[in-house]
Parts: sequence; C-alpha cells; structure tokens
Amino acid sequence: MGVIPSIIELFQNRQTMFWTLLWEHIHMSLLALLCAVFIALPLGIYLSRKAKIAEPIIGIAAVLQTIPSLALLGFMILLLNEIGTLPAVVALSVYALLPILRNTYTGISDVDPAIKEAATGMGMSSFRRLQKIELPMAMPVIMAGIRTSMVLIVGTATLAALISAGGLGDFIMTGIDRADNAYILLGAIPAALLAILFDMILRVTEKASQGKSLTPILSIVITSVLIVIAPFVTFEQEPDLVIGGKLGAEPEIIANMYKHLIEEETSHQVAVESGFGSTDAAFNALSVDEIDIYPEFTGTAMAALLEVTPESQSTEEEVYNQARQGMAEEYHMSYLKPMAFNNTYALAMREQHAEKLGIQTISDMAPYTDELTAGFTFEFADREDGYIGIQDAYGLDFKNVETMDSGLRTRAVETGEVDFIDAYFTDADMVEYDLRVLEDDKNLFPPYQGAPLMKQETLEVYPELEEILNQLSGEITNEEMQQMNYKVDYNDADPSIVARDYLTENGFFE
Repeated sequence: MGVIPSIIELFQNRQTMFWTLLWEHIHMSLLALLCAVFIALPLGIYLSRKAKIAEPIIGIAAVLQTIPSLALLGFMILLLNEIGTLPAVVALSVYALLPILRNTYTGISDVDPAIKEAATGMGMSSFRRLQKIELPMAMPVIMAGIRTSMVLIVGTATLAALISAGGLGDFIMTGIDRADNAYILLGAIPAALLAILFDMILRVTEKASQGKSLTPILSIVITSVLIVIAPFVTFEQEPDLVIGGKLGAEPEIIANMYKHLIEEETSHQVAVESGFGSTDAAFNALSVDEIDIYPEFTGTAMAALLEVTPESQSTEEEVYNQARQGMAEEYHMSYLKPMAFNNTYALAMREQHAEKLGIQTISDMAPYTDELTAGFTFEFADREDGYIGIQDAYGLDFKNVETMDSGLRTRAVETGEVDFIDAYFTDADMVEYDLRVLEDDKNLFPPYQGAPLMKQETLEVYPELEEILNQLSGEITNEEMQQMNYKVDYNDADPSIVARDYLTENGFFE
C-alpha cells in the first residue's frame, strides 16, 4: 500500500483521535502565541522609549531562542515541577518572544522622527502619539514578527508530545516509535498546513487593518482569547484517576488494562495519559500528581529511580522486593505485585549476521568491538543496566555507537546502518525482523517485570486498587505480551481494545 492510501486509511481509523489532537495543537499554539504577544508587545513598546537598555534585553531574548527546543522543554519541567501543557506553553512562549519583541521595537523606532515631532507639536501625549501614529505605522513590521512566531510555535509544538502535552506530535512520536510513515505524516502534514493557515489569517488581518483601524487585529485577538479559554469553562467531569504510561505499545496496553479493571469493579472514572518519552518524565508526572498510577519495570525502578544495581544472579522476587522496599522508603511510593512477563533488556542482531560471525552471547562480541556499530536508545546508552553496565561487566567498549529513538533503531539494524541494537524481550520487532537475542552470559540485565506504581497516599484514598490491580500479578507471559505488542505495532490495533480482549479471553470479566 502506498503512503497516501495508508494515511487515508489511518485517518479513517483514527478520526476521533485526530480531531482531538488537532484541537489540542491549536489550543496550545494560540495560548503560547497570546502569552508571547502580551509579554513582548508591551516590552517592545517600552524599549522604544528606553533605547539604552533595548539591545541588552533583546539580546537576552535572542539567547533564549538559541536554546534547543527539547532542552527548553526539559528545563521548564524542572523549573515548574510539572509535566504536560503548562511547561510546553511556557517553553513555546519563551521561544516565540524574540521575533515579536525585536519587530515591535524596530517598527516603532523606525517611524519617521519628523512625523513624531509633528504629532508632539500638535499637542499629542506620548500615549496618544503611540495609539494614533506609531502603532498603525509600525503594525506591518509587528505583524511580520507575530507571523514568524506563530510558525515557530506550531512547528515546535509537535515536540510537546514528549512531555504528554498532546497535540499532533502524538502521531509523529507514535510513528517514530513504530517506524510508521503514515503516523508521522498524519501529524506532520496537518501541523504544516496549520502553520500556513494561521499565517494566512494573520496576513489577511494585517492587510485589512492597513490605513484603517486596528479593529480587525483586535477581533483576531478576542477570537483567539475565546478559543484559549474555552476548555477552561467546559463542564466535563474530571476523571477520578489518571493512569500514565511511557511511549510505546506495551505501556499503553498495560495502562488500559488497569483502566478496564478499575472501571469494571468500581464506579471510578479513569483516564489514560500515555506517551511519556522517558522514565524520568513518567516518574515526574507521578510525583507531581499529573498522573496517579503508571506501570513501571522492577529493573528500571532499581537502576533508574533508586540508582541501585541488583546483585548478579538475583531472582525476580528478590529484585521486586528490593525495588518495592526502596520505592517506599525513598519516595513513599506503593509498588504493587508484578506481572509474569520479563521484558528485560537485551542485545539483538539480525539472525543472518549473528550466524555469520558466530555470535551467540554478548561475550562473543569481544573480537568485533572495532568493527560492529551499535544502535542504542538515548536512555540505554546512559544507564548502569545499559551500555555503561556492558562496559563494566563485559569490558566491551564499541568504537562506533549511534544513539537514536527507539523506533528508529529497529529500522537501522534492518537496513544495516547499525549491526546490533538494544531491545526488549517482548518487542514485536523480534518476530517482525527476525532478530537474534544474544545471551546475557554474565547476567548483567536484571529482571524487568511490570507492576503498578503509585503514591502511598493514593492507595490510602483508594485502598480497593490493591486487590483490583493485583489480579494481574503473575499473569501475562512473554509470548502473550509480545503478541499483544505485535497487534498494536504492526496491525495498528487499538491498545484499549487489545487490553480488553486479553482480560475478557482470560476470564477477568465477561
């Protein structure tokens, strides 16, 4: 099937989701633009009266815009101690300040001094002169800055999906994770068209106001404000519980299992907010009450959150008990019982390539450290139970290491751009791409069993959650999880439906 038919089919299957994400993208973009305008426009006007301090302040705005957008998003999460829309809007607003600020200052400063003197000579006050002379004459330059900021915001807003802020970036991130061009284009094309549409509206508004009044511009501002405040005056019922999940099919499937079980056995309303781009993002969201529960792996809790390396040969039960005790003592978190499947880290190569080199175990790679190119995710490359651990435990230091998104690494090994990758035992990619999992002959990778993680106070408020969610304890084999992941990643099945089908077929409810 070609790309265009695939996009059309995907749109037909995901219409509700598409319109929701489009609305989120519009809302987030307009809110960021209004914040930038309300800050930069008055500041630019003020600086036009204070020329001595203008350049240093504009220089600060220029420095802020040079910060990579991902870094700015990460900084705002730490500064605001929050995940989601707020840090995304603040980051986007900061990113959009410079064009509006510089153009406002330049536009007003470049008004002919003779005209200003004439207006003053006619008895106009500074404010009256600004209103009647300077702003109307500077408006084309100011609007050019606003249009530039709008395009920057709409494009950069796609990255907000990494911190669960929603928007069309959700499609793009899903497409990257699954190496699916249809998803990527279903997010990228509307985002580009949205930027063009907003630019056209602003350009038409600018032309309509030239030589007349600022009424058309004020109308656009009022309309934008109404769109921005609309979600805050709706009367939709807030969910009782929000279940989060990291980026990928597996966390979303498990999160939906939690949702179905809770709603089946209680009257609680549950929402699922998946797509957190990393362990830190998901855990921060839990810590600041953006979400109430999320499935975390025992090995990840140990290595990434508690920064403790499990002892070699530790059993699954020992790792879980150590993680449960550590999360309770250090973070006051409740860690319920884990499921059966063990989605531990692994190194994987194409079967044919591994056979040619005679590689069965990780230790077998020792003679090829200068020849083989590794393709690691950003998180694996910087974890004690990842590449750092491989260097320590196996003494392997590969000459060529490429870091990339999880969805790209599988495609990279398939096309031969890299020779081996980090992977997970339950990945659907193992089947789809005929990959060989190399034996961890020194038992570096600890068990990775998924279990519900939540604050202790959440469990105190909803004590029934323990019995409900512990029904999954010891359930779901590696093969079952792999097949569910395959349905979502390669058959484009809805994670919520896949989760409910599993629960129904295995007798959790009818």
